[in-house]
Amino acid sequence: MLDIFNGSAFTIVTLTDLINKIQFVPGRIVELGIFTETRSAQKAVAIEERAGVLVLIPPTERGAPGNTMPRGTRAMRSLNIPHFEINEHVYGEEVQGVRMFGTENQLETVIAVLAERDATIQSSFAITQEFNRLGALKGVVTYADGTTLDLFNAFDVVQNAEIDFDLDNATPIDGALLIKCQSVIDLIVTELGGLPFTGVRAFCGKTFYQQLVTHPEVRDLYKGWQGALSLQASYLPLAMRGNAAKIFGSFEYGGISFERYRGNKADGTPYVADTKAHFFPEGVPGFARTVYGPADYVDTVNQLGERLVQRQHLMNNGKGIHLDTQMNALEYITRPKALIVARNT
Repeated sequence: MLDIFNGSAFTIVTLTDLINKIQFVPGRIVELGIFTETRSAQKAVAIEERAGVLVLIPPTERGAPGNTMPRGTRAMRSLNIPHFEINEHVYGEEVQGVRMFGTENQLETVIAVLAERDATIQSSFAITQEFNRLGALKGVVTYADGTTLDLFNAFDVVQNAEIDFDLDNATPIDGALLIKCQSVIDLIVTELGGLPFTGVRAFCGKTFYQQLVTHPEVRDLYKGWQGALSLQASYLPLAMRGNAAKIFGSFEYGGISFERYRGNKADGTPYVADTKAHFFPEGVPGFARTVYGPADYVDTVNQLGERLVQRQHLMNNGKGIHLDTQMNALEYITRPKALIVARNT
């Protein structure tokens, strides 16, 4: 009698390799490559903060004692790596009748059954990670159970006040929107200190984006034929797009890449509130981080974490297998004060 569930294709290593090779449901944040991924053998991440102090040096008399430099402060912070797990199962009855006596050709059929389960599992993990990363870019990660990771509290900083873009103003003064954009960039530059960055991006809600695209300043800038096509492209549906990177609708203005972020929770609540926009710098070394921790199995203790780990074990009654998939991932921003929020009015 063949024991298909104890074959080599069902080891923890084989299953983990399988699930990590299959194409995951892409998210916009993944496409942009914002987060740097690292692996850890620990259940928590220790972050050392060094706040160097730059000062203006006053002149002193020649031969007299010089100035004393103030010391930078250091702080150690610890963030736990959250654990996410889905438990599935496959019954032997599901593959009954597909086995050929004396062979193991049925294995591919069993893998096909697992692949069906994996499709849903992977989508769930991909959506979860995308939502958590978006939360990090907003400064507060809200997990599905209602618990939160407030990065402002974690790093003991105060979030900058929201900026009113005044987009519903029917008669805005000339250049007002450009000034708002510059104020966002100025804040980010200040909060990053001397760190370099390559640009600023904004994830916008539906109403904010629509009012921004129709703002007189934006329309005037794109009145040229080629510019008009670029602005029009921000409305084109997915089926008409040749560039996958533009599927959410985006354009540049005032040194900022504005993009409508589309995505809703199961209850219909948008990931980004309709009247809000969330700004963050791009190209900052170590700014957005993902740390994968080890799985909670005996044979993965003190091992470097993987994005997803999958393993199986036989049911007590021998009628099938349990299929467990888990992700241990922490998403965080190292400079949360550089995360700026704006509203439409």
